[in-house]
Amino acid sequence: MSAVQDRSTSIGDLAAAVLSVLDSQCQIAPFSRSLPELDFATAYAVTAELRRLREKRGEKHAGRKIGFTNRNIWAQYGVDCPIWGDVWNTTLHNLSHVSGSFPLARMMEPQIEPEIVFKLAAAPAQDMSETDLLSCIEWVALGYEIVQSPFPGWKFKAVDTVIGAGLHGVLLIGDTRQIKPNEFPQWQRSLAEFTITLSSRDGEVDRGGGQNVLGSPLLAFRHLAALLAQDKFNPPLAPGEIVTTGTLTRAHPIAPGQTWTTAVSGIALEDISLTLC
Repeated sequence: MSAVQDRSTSIGDLAAAVLSVLDSQCQIAPFSRSLPELDFATAYAVTAELRRLREKRGEKHAGRKIGFTNRNIWAQYGVDCPIWGDVWNTTLHNLSHVSGSFPLARMMEPQIEPEIVFKLAAAPAQDMSETDLLSCIEWVALGYEIVQSPFPGWKFKAVDTVIGAGLHGVLLIGDTRQIKPNEFPQWQRSLAEFTITLSSRDGEVDRGGGQNVLGSPLLAFRHLAALLAQDKFNPPLAPGEIVTTGTLTRAHPIAPGQTWTTAVSGIALEDISLTLC
């Protein structure tokens, strides 16, 4: 399993270090710098140990985030594949419950990502058709994941991002829409073809859409199911989990005082907006 078994650093050490960074918001050097032999198997073993530590102190697992499903940002961050991380009751919010503005004080170099979010009604299989995948989804929403970097300057290797809690900061979910069987063809088409415009107070910042997320958020969802099917350390997706499927645009740095708005076209979802403090 472990690329670090012959070193003084253990899986437990790495998980404890990540938890300390998340709690203190004090960035550290990428783990791969001192442990160049780190691999994805080790990284996801750290994910499992980090989950154990967070649950031990009372946090409740709420779902998963998929990262780097947008190939347009791979070169920017020096990665070449999607990854995933956990979402927690302590990091999950409804936009409608965020009164006034959302605080950024305890986040490390935060960036905003508009994403499609699913809630699972049933567990998916890695070989399901898109129609079968839709039958596993209770509702769909547009939301913002605010990602953060435990590593200064957003400089890391892909394996570091897995160890670093998937770079997850918080997930803020907009209005939800139920997925009904008679609407499956419409949802399959619109999830792949819809577009968004991301704006700040200074005007339009970026454009994107479902095609940017491995061709469709549904395909990103299936990719996650396939990754977990090969994972020896972490459980498969389960009913009730929230899954956010990756950024529809590039990720953009954010700061207190800004307001971000996402206008959506071609899908039955509401526009969303978020003010930061």
